[in-house]
Amino acid sequence: MRIPAHSVCTAIRDDIVSGVYERGGRLTEELLARRYGVSRVPVREALRTLEAEGFVVTRRHAGACVAEPTEQEAADLLEIRALLEPLGAARAAQRRTEAHLKVLRGLVRLGQERSRRGQSEDLRSLDGWFHETLAQASGSPGLTALLTQLRHKIAWMYVVDSPAAPAEAWAEHAAIVDAVTRGDAERARTLTAQHTERATFAHRLRGVRAIPGVRGSQHSVNTAGLRL
Repeated sequence: MRIPAHSVCTAIRDDIVSGVYERGGRLTEELLARRYGVSRVPVREALRTLEAEGFVVTRRHAGACVAEPTEQEAADLLEIRALLEPLGAARAAQRRTEAHLKVLRGLVRLGQERSRRGQSEDLRSLDGWFHETLAQASGSPGLTALLTQLRHKIAWMYVVDSPAAPAEAWAEHAAIVDAVTRGDAERARTLTAQHTERATFAHRLRGVRAIPGVRGSQHSVNTAGLRL
C-alpha cells in the first residue's frame, strides 16, 4: 500500500480502530513505513500525533505500542460525548449554513428510506455522516475536531448494536434538524442530549482491560437494546 505522507496518521488510526493492530501490540517505524510506502519521518510524526490522541503509548524498551484502554476510560468517552454533542447541536442552530441544512435534510431522507427497507449497514454509515455534519455545522473547528476524535475512539472501544427501532431513531434526527433549521438552540440541545443518552445503551464494550481493584464498569455502558 502506498499513500501520501500527509495521510499516514489517518491510515494508522483507521487500522488501529478496525483492529488491524492489536491493543498492546508494537508499532515499529520500519514496518509501518514499509506497509504504507513512505519514509520513517511521516510515520514518526504520525505516532506522536496518535500518542497525543490516546491511540498510542510509548513504553520503555518497547517503543510505540497500541494503547490498552481501561473500562473507566471507555466509559468516560461516552460521558464526554453526551456533554459535547448537545453543545455542538446548539451552536449549529446558531451558526449553520444552508449547505449544512441541505446535507442534513438529505441524510434524514435517506435514513428514513433505508429504515423502511431494513438496510442496517447503510444506516450505520448514514448515522455517522449525520453526526459529523451536525458537528461541522457548529462552526467551531475545535469542537468538531474533538467530536471527530471521540467518534474514532468510541468506534475502537465499542461495538454498537443495530437500533431496535431505526425509524424512531431517524425521527429523532429529523426533529434535531428541524430545531437547527429554526435556530432554536435550546431545543436542539435538549433533543440531542436525549438522543445521545438513548444511544449510549446500544454500546457494548470490546475487550478492554479492567482497572485493578474495580470490578466491572461503574457506568451503564454495556446495556444493549435501546435504539440509536
